[in-house]
Formats: sequence, structure tokens, C-alpha cells
Amino acid sequence: MRLILASSSPRRRDLLARIGAVPDAAIAPDIDENPKPGELPRDYAVRLAIEKAAAIPRSSGDIVLAGDTTIAVGRRILPPAGTEDVQRKLLGLLSGRRHHALSAVCVIDGEGRVTKRLSDTVVAFRRLTPDEIDAYVESGEGLGKAGGYAIQGRAEAFVRFIGGSHSGIVGLPLMETRLLLRAAGYPID
Repeated sequence: MRLILASSSPRRRDLLARIGAVPDAAIAPDIDENPKPGELPRDYAVRLAIEKAAAIPRSSGDIVLAGDTTIAVGRRILPPAGTEDVQRKLLGLLSGRRHHALSAVCVIDGEGRVTKRLSDTVVAFRRLTPDEIDAYVESGEGLGKAGGYAIQGRAEAFVRFIGGSHSGIVGLPLMETRLLLRAAGYPID
């Protein structure tokens, strides 16, 4: 039995190590991550996790694990911060508001059964000044990240409230992941 992580994210590997799961391989899936017209954030996160897992070739007996973390404000899915300008806009939108960090995880077990779970964490940022936003953007930390920030770094100082899974915000909800891996027969305590 091999565990294949459908991701090239070092954060997801580190998170898995916290629960004693060490992937035998990590493969970045190649899927279209654009939201479908009218797709709600929760549905989007779950769909991406399933599609990422399904995109990975596997042999009989292999377990594939995939995750997706989506940041949403209301019904609006926020993109990853591809540029500094986008990152500034995202942080400005999140400033002084609550948002949802939706972290979906999908496991395809050794017999090909698909199971999934979704972690919904509410995060509230304090009001950020333009100088704080500029300094964070200049740090380079949140570039390429969902919502334009990395909770495990400097952005943690922006948070006035978290209700839910901290590991889910980072990229993989550990409670849900552990439950799915155990149900799939992966040897985990």
C-alpha cells in the first residue's frame, strides 16, 4: 500500500508528517482550477479536491490524498494572489472582515472508493492600514497563496479571531485527513 499525495506543496507534506503520514510519492495534479459559472465556494473546494485526487495515476492498493484550500468572502471565491497588485486588492478586501477558509480533503482508497470532507474555518482580520498591506506584500510571503496570505507566517498577526481548523487554513485539515486515511486503511495512530 502506497500513499500518494496529489500535491507538490511542502506545507501539505509537513502537515501530514504531524499525524505520522509520510507519502511515498507527491505528484502535482494538472487540472483546470477555474470556478464554474455560479459555483459556490464550498462546492468549488470539494470539486477541486476530488478532481485533484482523480487526476493522479494509481495502482491497485494505492491510496491517493488530495486537498484544496479556498478563501471565500460570502459567495465570492478569492483567487490565489498571482501578482502583487492582486494581493493588495485581496488583503484590502479581507481587512476588517470575516472570511471563510474552506479546506477540502479527498481520499481515494486502495479499492477506488472516493471519500471527502470539508473543513470550514471562519477567520477575521483586524483592520489593516495601507502601510501594513504594502509591507506584507513586499515580504513576498502571500504571493501565490489562496486569498493572498499565509496564516503560518506574518499574516497571523492580522488575525483577531479564528473559529475552526488552523491546519485547514494552512492547507490540510488534520482531523478530517486523519479520519479519511484511517477509514481507507492507512496505518495511522
